[in-house]
Amino acid sequence: MPPFHARWLRSPFCLSVARRLVVGCLLLCLPLFQAVAQKPPSQVQVARQFLLAVLAGNYPAAYAFLAPEVSAAVPLARFQAAAEPLHQQGRQHQPTIDLYKLGYRISDNNTTRPFVAFKFRSDTLLPRPQVQLDVTFRDSTARQILGFGLIPAPQSVK
Repeated sequence: MPPFHARWLRSPFCLSVARRLVVGCLLLCLPLFQAVAQKPPSQVQVARQFLLAVLAGNYPAAYAFLAPEVSAAVPLARFQAAAEPLHQQGRQHQPTIDLYKLGYRISDNNTTRPFVAFKFRSDTLLPRPQVQLDVTFRDSTARQILGFGLIPAPQSVK
């Protein structure tokens, strides 16, 4: 016959208390898991999702990433025309992209805007990418796209 404490640990009462403690701990931790799950995407992630949608030719999905003031001023048809050169570059270079650089640009009127630039993976072996896929945001906290485009990478003169 097992000792008294071993029998007590296997008793229905003890098992019931243990189950309640485990469930209670899980319920207390649930807000922590939800906070982690609800973390907004970074600007790099938003820019990547936007560019992948453009490169795939999914213009309505890409259009949804634009800042409200941009989508109010630019109808979908005009956006599609502006995004078509990026789509064509994706066909030419293969649509797999990698982060190239990110930072801030200062404009002529001293406005600072964060940007994220990607390059095509097919440019990996080159000293510089042939083109950069550029995405601009309003500020460092923005998650909606203010501007985008292709930037020819600077080529050295020989």
